Amino acid sequence: MLDWSDTSPNKVLNTLPPILTGLDSTGLGEIDRNGGRVSVDDKAMINCRADVNQLLPLKYKWAWEKYLAGCNNHWMPTEVSMQADIALWKSRDGLTEDERRAIKRNLGFFAASESLVANNIVLAIYRHLTNPECRQYLLRQAFEEAVHTHTFQYIVESLGLDEGELFNMYREVPSITDKAAWALKHTQHLDDASFKTGTPETDQAFLRDLVAFYVIFEGMWFYTGFAQILSLGRRNKMVGIAEQYQYILRDEIHSPEFRHRRHQSDQDRKSASVDA
Repeated sequence: MLDWSDTSPNKVLNTLPPILTGLDSTGLGEIDRNGGRVSVDDKAMINCRADVNQLLPLKYKWAWEKYLAGCNNHWMPTEVSMQADIALWKSRDGLTEDERRAIKRNLGFFAASESLVANNIVLAIYRHLTNPECRQYLLRQAFEEAVHTHTFQYIVESLGLDEGELFNMYREVPSITDKAAWALKHTQHLDDASFKTGTPETDQAFLRDLVAFYVIFEGMWFYTGFAQILSLGRRNKMVGIAEQYQYILRDEIHSPEFRHRRHQSDQDRKSASVDA
């Protein structure tokens, strides 16, 4: 059972198994001039025994396909017109006070949360993932998170909102702060320099943090926020923001699919080692 109570690195073992001792899993180590060519069988999602800087040969073709799909989905927020939203926001009777409050709180939640996701990918997950094609997709996803953060800058600028109020809600509105703080601890754990995968305990801790961040924080809380804005869009209100949320949602759909495949691949690896 996954232990959600403590993400302290002292609670998990961080000793790599003998087969990984001396091998670099970051891609930043010294080049092995006498190393053999990469074998597909040695490539793994985590705890890789192969050179992580060599993309080919591909082991997980589905990961490469996810990367290509992400590239095909490319969009920029400035491509979406905000004229109707600006007119509605400025009108006296276009939105109720409750709707205005809900929109601002929604934007305030996402304004910082997208940056938290980007930090989780770049600062935490990337260094533990040791498969090149999966890293390739993560880099694409990190760019998508940057586009999503750009989206909220564009919305704030277009509507003439108080940027200080919106972008500080994750520190000043308790309900938003609590969610951000809960998610952040699962990035801090993986970013700890003493934490390494490679044992059943640390692999389980890695999985726990992925589930916490991407199933609960993104998979549940993000989608609740999407539903709020999309509901307004269906009533022909704030249609520009709703369109941008649809693009964000399209990006997000690929993320849980990718993580499900990543978890399944890791489970298959463990089953194979047990059978052997």
